[in-house]
Amino acid sequence: MLSSISSSDVQIRRASLTHLETIICFNAAMAQETEGKALDVDLLRSGVESVLNGNDLGFYLVAEHGGRPVGQLLITYEWSDWRNAFFWWIQSVYVSPEYRRMGVYKALHAHAAVEARSQGNVCGLRLYVDKDNNIAQGVYASLSMRQARYDMYEIEFETGQEEQDAVR
Repeated sequence: MLSSISSSDVQIRRASLTHLETIICFNAAMAQETEGKALDVDLLRSGVESVLNGNDLGFYLVAEHGGRPVGQLLITYEWSDWRNAFFWWIQSVYVSPEYRRMGVYKALHAHAAVEARSQGNVCGLRLYVDKDNNIAQGVYASLSMRQARYDMYEIEFETGQEEQDAVR
């Protein structure tokens, strides 16, 4: 097991279709670890391919150490009419367990921030984190992110439950 790696030993780049299987594995592992969910691999594959086949949905960044992928994040876009610019949403964050607490996410985050600033039409970075994930919250705070004033609400359409709830 590694005890530490230097940031110069971690290379960050945009993912390509050659990273498809790795991203699928990382996303499945993340869902299992964080939410106890086993993802439908065929659906996941289609979703990842949709991102990798074009940049209109977003893009993945991968962190590599010794030529091996060890972490990832997904950037998606939210248009802010108030700011006439985009927020980049950080999603699908995953770092291989043996590379955690070694600066891999910090390198991914820094790369995303530099790239976002260079675009000229990105007004900030956003992400969501489980309310009980204190470790991740600490990492994000250490990178100058702060808790926003908004709570998140959602309706998931695949269950059909929302229609039943709406008529009650």
